[in-house]
Amino acid sequence: MNVNRTDFGIMAGSTDLDRTDFAILRLLTKDAWLSNKRIAAEVGLAPSSCHERIKSLRARGVLLGAHAEVDLAAMGLVLEAVLFVQLGKLEVEVVDDFVSSTAAIPEVRNVFLVSGRSDLIVDVVVRDMQHLKTIISEHFNRHDVVLRVETSVVFNSRHQHVVPPPQQA
Repeated sequence: MNVNRTDFGIMAGSTDLDRTDFAILRLLTKDAWLSNKRIAAEVGLAPSSCHERIKSLRARGVLLGAHAEVDLAAMGLVLEAVLFVQLGKLEVEVVDDFVSSTAAIPEVRNVFLVSGRSDLIVDVVVRDMQHLKTIISEHFNRHDVVLRVETSVVFNSRHQHVVPPPQQA
C-alpha cells in the first residue's frame, strides 16, 4: 500500500495526521507486531522515516500502546456477558468513582458510560454462571448507586481492529 505523503489537512482532535500516519495506524492496528521495516515498505517510507513517524505518533498521544489478543477460553474464561446497569445517582463524582471501580474488576473488559435507558454497559468474561452471579452480587447489587442490572449472555461476537479512513478537512 503506497501512500502519498501530502498533508490533506486531516485532523484527529488537535493532532494533525496525514495519509501516511493513518496508513501506519491501520497496519499497527491489524498487527502490532509488524516490524518497522515491513511497515516502512507498506507505506512507502525509508525505515528511519517510518521509525520517526511512529515515535511522533506515540509522543503526540495518538498511538497509545499495543495489546496482545488472548484466547480467553484457554484461560478458563468461557462465558462472556454484557451488563446493562442503571444508576440512581448521576452526580459526576459518584458516576466517575463507580466507573473506575467497575473498570478495576479483573473480569471487566470494557465499561461504557452511555445515554439511554441504561447508564453503563459493562462487558465481562467469566468462568461460568456462578462466577458471573458472584461478580454481579458482590460489585453491582451491593452498591448503593446501582438501581438495576440487566444481563445478556454473549453467544458469539466479532471484533474488528480497524482505523476508520481519514476525514478530509
